[in-house]
Amino acid sequence: MRPLVLSVDDESDVTSLLQFHLERAGCDVVVAASGREALQRVAERRPDLILLDLMLPDIDGLGVCEILRREARTAMIPVVILTAWATVDARSLGLELGALDYLTKPFVPKELVAKVTRLLSLRPRG
Repeated sequence: MRPLVLSVDDESDVTSLLQFHLERAGCDVVVAASGREALQRVAERRPDLILLDLMLPDIDGLGVCEILRREARTAMIPVVILTAWATVDARSLGLELGALDYLTKPFVPKELVAKVTRLLSLRPRG
């Protein structure tokens, strides 16, 4: 079964680019354009990994990460923050809230796919 990645970004060009590259790498991808939509997607089908922008309408990415970490069912979903917000404070806060990695835009798709593939290979099976 192909791993499921949730790409959360309000910029459709970013989610389209991620979807293209991740599907070529063997992943299924669902997208969300807001924090609320991301939480809805997670409730519908638990992803194996989440790529999460911080600057989102309604609930920002830090809020989404915090909500995911509070719930037992979603606490262990790997989250990689992918954002244009490149401050040291934002990076530190994202990692403190449980993100496994923090990447800034613009990004190199090949590098991002390699990181996602590596993280997915480390997930428990079963």
